[in-house]
Amino acid sequence: MIIQVLKSKIHRVTVTEADVNYIGSITIDPILLEAANMIEGERVQVLNCANGERLETYIILGERGSGVICLNGPAALKCTVGDIVIVCSYAQMDFEEAKTFKPWVIFPNTPTNTLV
Repeated sequence: MIIQVLKSKIHRVTVTEADVNYIGSITIDPILLEAANMIEGERVQVLNCANGERLETYIILGERGSGVICLNGPAALKCTVGDIVIVCSYAQMDFEEAKTFKPWVIFPNTPTNTLV
């Protein structure tokens, strides 16, 4: 049996920008992506702690060291600059493998979105 489990999570980062005129996605600082084992183009779920909104999109690379978390396109309407969000990605794996799998979870400092 194949199941879907949490692969990576960036827990509680601050939205630094929202650009409704961009074509879509979430822009994330590559330092955060590397720490969370996420990659450009990866499908993610964004959970807004401020208003309960949940959305799915894909990652694009932001400027390294900028701490950027920017929701683009229609996703920008689901948040406000300063909102705290959680970014999650998932992986499919065999049920037995999933029992011992440990996801990458990072806890950046807010509001700077830097790692300790």
